[in-house]
Amino acid sequence: MEFSDTQHSGNVPPWRPVFSGGDTSLTKSQARSWALVLDSRSIPCCIEADGEGWLLLVPENQLESARRELRLFEEANQGWPPAPPATRQLVENTLPTISVLILLATFHNLTLIGLSLPGRGILDLSELGAAHAASIRGGQLWQCITALTLHAGPVHLLGNLAIGGVFIILLCRELGSGLAWSLLLASGTLGNLINAWVQSPEHRSVGASTAVFGAVGILAAIRLVRDRHHLQRRWFIPVAAGVALLAILGTEGKNTDLGAHLFGFGTGILFGMAAELMVGRYGRPGGVVNFLLAVLSMALVVGAWWAAIVFG
Repeated sequence: MEFSDTQHSGNVPPWRPVFSGGDTSLTKSQARSWALVLDSRSIPCCIEADGEGWLLLVPENQLESARRELRLFEEANQGWPPAPPATRQLVENTLPTISVLILLATFHNLTLIGLSLPGRGILDLSELGAAHAASIRGGQLWQCITALTLHAGPVHLLGNLAIGGVFIILLCRELGSGLAWSLLLASGTLGNLINAWVQSPEHRSVGASTAVFGAVGILAAIRLVRDRHHLQRRWFIPVAAGVALLAILGTEGKNTDLGAHLFGFGTGILFGMAAELMVGRYGRPGGVVNFLLAVLSMALVVGAWWAAIVFG
C-alpha cells in the first residue's frame, strides 16, 4: 500500500479511482480505512491528494475486485460502531435512601439495648440474628437476612454506612429504590447462604457489607451490560474495577469476612446483569412496582426477624 501527497497526473492509464462518476474524493480516514481493506486482500492501491480530499487508486485490471471487496466491507460494517447507549436520567431518591441507612443505624442501637419480651426476658438480638453457618445449614435460613442488619460495633457500622452508602445511593438512583433494595437484599442473602456452606460449621458473621459488595457487583454488571457493544474486547474493565474495590475495601481487617464479601460481589454481578437486561428492554419499574418491591423487601426483613425471635 502506497501513500502520496502529490496530485495524480493521469499519465498512467492503468491506475483509476476505485469509484468514478461524481465526486470521487474521500476523507483521509476513509481512504486509509479502505486502503487497509484492499491491502488485506492483496489488491495494490495508492492514496493521493485531490484538492481538499483524497483519491484511492488501484490498477485498472483490479477495479472490479476492489469495488467488490469494499462493498462487502461496507455491508458487513453497516451501522458500526453502534450508537452509544441512551443516557438514562437518574432517579432523585437520595433522601429516602439515606433514611433507610439511618434506620439501619437506629436498629444497631436497639441491638445494644436488647429486646425484652414477656416470658423470654431480654433477647440478645446479635446472637439471634447472626449468620451461624451450622444453623443456616440446619434450616434457619432467616439468618442470611437478619445478619445483614447487624454490626459488630460502631466502627463496623460507620464503615458500612460511609462507604456502602455511596454505592447504595448510586444504585438506588440508577434503578429506583424498590428494585435497588430488592437486589441488594437478594445479593446479600444469597451471598450469606453460599458463604455458610463454604465456611466451617462454627463460622459466624454479621454485617451489611455482604449487601454492600453486592451493590458494587450490581453497578459493575450494569456498566458491563449497558456498554457491551462499545467495550468489545475490554468487556472485563467494569468487573475488574469492581474486583479492585473488593480487594481494596473488602480484604482489610482482622475480622473481615472475605468469603461473604466475595460471594456478595459475585451474586451482585449475576443479579445486576439480569436487572440491566430487563431494564434495557422494558425500562425501569414504575412507581407502583417500585413501591411493591420496597414493601416486599421490608416484609422479608421483618419476617426474618420474626422467625429469628420465634424459632431462634
